[in-house]
Amino acid sequence: MTIIQRRPKTSTQRFLALNKRELWRGGPEYSLVVSKHRCKGRNCYGRITSRRRGGGHRRLIRVIDFFRDKLDIPATVARIEYDPNRSADIALLNYADGEKRYILAPRNLNIGDRVVSLDTVPRDFSVGMSLPLALIPAGVFVHCIEVEPGKGAAIARGAGIGAQIVAFGNGYATLKMPSGEVRLFNARCRATIGQVGNGDHGKQSLGKAGRNRWLGRRPRVRGVVMNPVDHPMGGGEGRTSGGGHPVSPWGQLAKGYPTRKRSQQSNRMILVRRNGRKVKK
Repeated sequence: MTIIQRRPKTSTQRFLALNKRELWRGGPEYSLVVSKHRCKGRNCYGRITSRRRGGGHRRLIRVIDFFRDKLDIPATVARIEYDPNRSADIALLNYADGEKRYILAPRNLNIGDRVVSLDTVPRDFSVGMSLPLALIPAGVFVHCIEVEPGKGAAIARGAGIGAQIVAFGNGYATLKMPSGEVRLFNARCRATIGQVGNGDHGKQSLGKAGRNRWLGRRPRVRGVVMNPVDHPMGGGEGRTSGGGHPVSPWGQLAKGYPTRKRSQQSNRMILVRRNGRKVKK
């Protein structure tokens, strides 16, 4: 995979840098897609709760197999596809019994490769194989990790992401997350061997505002250029920063103010935080 830049014959191509990769050029597997209404940032009452969303190209939701519960049945990679709903690419698997499923495409997974989900120790640990963490050796990178056994993959699903297994003990596996955080997982949780593909996704440059609109992202207006009636940081003669701390239009601090809801069940599994500080137990 390489980042390509075209000769700027038009102004829209001057700053464009896209990730070039060989993908399936046809449509998706229509037995594995569903149509879903895009709420454009609105809640069930029609009020905007997530700003700057709307428009964009029409999308179909690809149903991804995050459970990998089809055990001991080998599957062949039929093709690698683009998924408009995520940064990672997806792979279409043809199982030996005729069923088809989508999974996230790991790095170095190619068309024709064979993958399988197991609950026993395999002969070799190939990319794309799904196993419980207890059966994967330390030092191996994994993705699509379950937080609770049988609940489905929820962690390490973005393009180029992978978590490294550090150690085992007392029925838990210690993993180093991409953020630098070190935390415990139940050793019965399933994970997929390898790192998620499309690692150059973050190096792309969209090149123009219109490409952002195709993705469903609307423009963002700074608060300091608004009127006082629209934003606490607005108003003033000439250019001014307002003289206060950055806040949202409703007065909530925008920098350094914690908004995450604390989950005791999740927090107690953290050993080292992403800032490098050890958690006192």
